[in-house]
Amino acid sequence: MNRTLACSVVGAAVVALDGTVLTVAQPALQRDLHAQVGQVQWTSTGYLVAVASLLVLAGRLGDRYGHRRVFAAGAFGFAAASTGIALAPGIGTVIALRVLQGVCGALLQPATLGMLRTAYPPDRLATPIAVRTAAIGLAAAAGPLVGGALVSSYGWRSVFLLGVPPTLAIGVLALFPPDRVAPEDRPTTADRPLRPAPSPASPRPASGLAALDPFGALLLALTLGLLVQGLDAASRPGGAGGALLACGGAVAAGVAFARQERRVAHPLLPPVMLRSVPVVAGLAVLLAASAALSGALFVATYFLQDVQGLDPLGCALRFLPLPALMILGAPLCPPLQRRFGPRATATTGAALLTLGVLLFSRLDATAGAAPVGVASALLGAGFVTLMVTATSAVVHRAPAEHAGVAGGLQQTVMNVGPALGVATATLLLALVPDGGFVPARGAALPALTLIAALALPAALALPGRAARRGTRPEPAAPGAGGQPCVRS
Repeated sequence: MNRTLACSVVGAAVVALDGTVLTVAQPALQRDLHAQVGQVQWTSTGYLVAVASLLVLAGRLGDRYGHRRVFAAGAFGFAAASTGIALAPGIGTVIALRVLQGVCGALLQPATLGMLRTAYPPDRLATPIAVRTAAIGLAAAAGPLVGGALVSSYGWRSVFLLGVPPTLAIGVLALFPPDRVAPEDRPTTADRPLRPAPSPASPRPASGLAALDPFGALLLALTLGLLVQGLDAASRPGGAGGALLACGGAVAAGVAFARQERRVAHPLLPPVMLRSVPVVAGLAVLLAASAALSGALFVATYFLQDVQGLDPLGCALRFLPLPALMILGAPLCPPLQRRFGPRATATTGAALLTLGVLLFSRLDATAGAAPVGVASALLGAGFVTLMVTATSAVVHRAPAEHAGVAGGLQQTVMNVGPALGVATATLLLALVPDGGFVPARGAALPALTLIAALALPAALALPGRAARRGTRPEPAAPGAGGQPCVRS
């Protein structure tokens, strides 16, 4: 494992671990700081809104100034915010530092993919992405166990110190030059991506703020922030009014963003990416899969604890096949892609995920460990296949000079998808109150099955064959007005 892959894997795992251990620590945090439930919820919501709002802009900053520099800044900031939370005197300080942690997480996450895109040739991206995915699955599985042990022995503050040493270490490592760079993606200065040579017919490259499209970045951040806030509010009792207001604001900001992108010479979202069918299809796969998985786990968790009376540990053990299949299945995805191609591999993953959600939807109050374990295993196998394959397609098919934006878009849908899935499940549970959390008597899991099934047509739009070794993805050709475009 080289330095670049180590930074990417540890960075992604630390962020995944932080989210899972926080859930375990929240009850103790509330008691110790004498906080209200709504205030504690904002320790999660504030982070989620901040990170989802800034991911694409952070990716653009990485493309512009170097992914390693942006990654290091995010890692050091994340470690500093974590340390501050562990020393925080009150809930207000915790919320403010969690928002800051979200900003730093937004800097860190797209760079974990951007660095891989510039360090590996396109046809070898699937393997490091699979290693990164396995690390995320391991962190998600270990989080509740590690968090529970730390909270029980040392208190809630200890969980925020858990990720400080590795985050500081990878921040230092990221400042050193990478130890391997693909010849075709070798950057010209530090790790800045190659840029096409200017021609008399093409405009001069933008410099400074113009290249970053600051107003477009603000509108996109507002759109995503309001959307995530609206979906989060919809998942809480009595939050329908706030959810409608926030989602309406998101639509208005989104329309303004689309108009802004059509007017500027250097838009935040490059048209070369939005015209690529594999990139758009990969993002759609990830959105549907993450929404279905998160919504299904939300309903199943309450089913196991409130209906069947299991404690959190017993519930986690029932779900253990899910992270186990993610960890074991990730290394198998690259050879499957090479053998059968991204389309067939992703379609199989979508079918497994849909079947897993469907099995969950048929559970009744007497369901034992076996059917829950089988459904969890199908969810894990299907989701890891989709995550590795679709992420590879998004990062692989994006031009190297837009690797950060590609990583930002991938991370954005992976944040919006779970919020969408949980909000959908909450609304449908409220519509069928007599069904409670028994899946077979409600409408939530059947609806989530349909959402999971939407990954199937998106998977069919992915490339049918894996890229041949030594070839570049989707060669660009000059389009109208000298702007590059992607054959997709």
